[in-house]
Amino acid sequence: MAEVINMPRLSDTMEEGTVAKWLKKVGDKVEEGDILAEIETDKATMEFESFYEGTLLHIGIEEGDGAPVDSLLAIVGDKGEDISGLLNGSAESTEDEGTSSVETSDSKDDDTTEAVSEESGSGEIPEGVEIVKMPRLSDTMEEGTVASWLKKVGDTVEEGDILAEIETDKATMEFESFYSGTLLHIGIQEGESSPVDAVLAVIGPEGTDVDAVLNAKPSASKEESATTEPKKEEQQQEETKKDSVSKPVNDGRRIFASPLAKKMAEDKGIELSNVSGSGDNGRIVKKDIENYKPATKAEPASQDVATSKATPAAQAVAPINLPVGEESSEEVKNSQMRKTIAKRLSESKFTAPHYYLTIEVDMGNAIASRKQINDLPDTKVSFNDMVVKACAMALKKHPQVNTTWNGDTTRYNHHVHVGVAVAVDEGLVVPVLKFTEQLSLTQIGASVKDLAGRARNKKLTPAEMEGSTFTVSNLGMFGIVEFTSIINQPNSAILSVGAIVEKPVVKDGQIVVGNTMKITLACDHRTVDGATGAQFLLTLRAYLENPVTMLA
Repeated sequence: MAEVINMPRLSDTMEEGTVAKWLKKVGDKVEEGDILAEIETDKATMEFESFYEGTLLHIGIEEGDGAPVDSLLAIVGDKGEDISGLLNGSAESTEDEGTSSVETSDSKDDDTTEAVSEESGSGEIPEGVEIVKMPRLSDTMEEGTVASWLKKVGDTVEEGDILAEIETDKATMEFESFYSGTLLHIGIQEGESSPVDAVLAVIGPEGTDVDAVLNAKPSASKEESATTEPKKEEQQQEETKKDSVSKPVNDGRRIFASPLAKKMAEDKGIELSNVSGSGDNGRIVKKDIENYKPATKAEPASQDVATSKATPAAQAVAPINLPVGEESSEEVKNSQMRKTIAKRLSESKFTAPHYYLTIEVDMGNAIASRKQINDLPDTKVSFNDMVVKACAMALKKHPQVNTTWNGDTTRYNHHVHVGVAVAVDEGLVVPVLKFTEQLSLTQIGASVKDLAGRARNKKLTPAEMEGSTFTVSNLGMFGIVEFTSIINQPNSAILSVGAIVEKPVVKDGQIVVGNTMKITLACDHRTVDGATGAQFLLTLRAYLENPVTMLA
């Protein structure tokens, strides 16, 4: 009688196995104790012996293929024995499941057809009417928040006009219209968030029946628009309450101005917050800058005096009215950037098995080399620039660290794109230096300065924040001696750079004053083993302790 052999569980953690090699082929005689195959588990490649005698009648998993534990591996029996029943037995269960699912889906087809016919019968979008969807303004954007509308319902819109400012997970960006007509409907109010492809606005000829246009789409959009009005009133009430309690004179909101107006104000040294805009919704335009006259300081001075008179009284009364130890708090809505940072770092921390390696670097030669470089005219190099250059060169020598985990495969990146973490008001962005290994120290310094400046001004494009293969995070300028970072997925590692510390060190058997810096490498254990990470750090230290080697 034929015997079915299933994929064995060869280790306590094994969930699936891969057949590395078959040592028997179909038709071969098998004795009890013969090695059938070599099976690769999660821990090792092991020989698998047969517990049955007979002829190998069927191989269920070919060489190089993997399958879960208890999957059909092989069938051993008498030569010429009919095994169709055994093969069909495993397939029948699958077919039964498939049949039931088909029947279920068939039973649902009538309802689905009816629903589709109802939807299709709701009417078509009239000619000349365009439905504007929430755009995908970055590669990782899943939803957007309307920071402000620059047009209102009833306004004429020309192709190229700025419709709204939309806050993504990375920046606040202007969104221009690709259509001309009248703004008939606003689907997402200021301050509200919606997923990508949600109805943002409707543009078309004046007098168009907006309800008919929205009814031509799935009912979900209609329901959303129906619930918008009561939510809007509630939001306005809440915002009014918040503003009356704690809103300062300058609430930190963005100042809306045309790019030309911003450039003119920068050239003339005019603070945009002091300029009144005459454009749509108070937008500052060219003529506002041209006509701007600085206000006399008499009025503000008098106001300051009045304020200063009132303030001491308020300060004197406040401790009396408020009980000691009174608890106070406020809820602040998270920005899209903040929510995305939380999501991405949580995914990284809880999916990638992190481990950390720390090493101390003698920065004496680096300090001397940097001083000599910066003595050159029009040259400015930071220690961080030297670290970035050293990382790029070390990655070329240790390609295992310059990888990406893709589940079934590991991608080896032959190029080096180093991301440099930059702190901004809303959180953290990582602009990327493309082909870092080909850049000189001065080129790295200029590029980092440019990217960091534009990151803080929200002027980075999505393309400048994509494609990193390795990341450097430096907190040394804040006096942080040592820290660990969370890997910036899909990278396999991130380097944490601490401050340069002056302290006693031992050189040639003598205690002398030295300058050292601690660097910590966080590695994804799925792609980078401990020994590989350690070798990378040793190479990195060699470059930093002898910067002249980076110029060779």
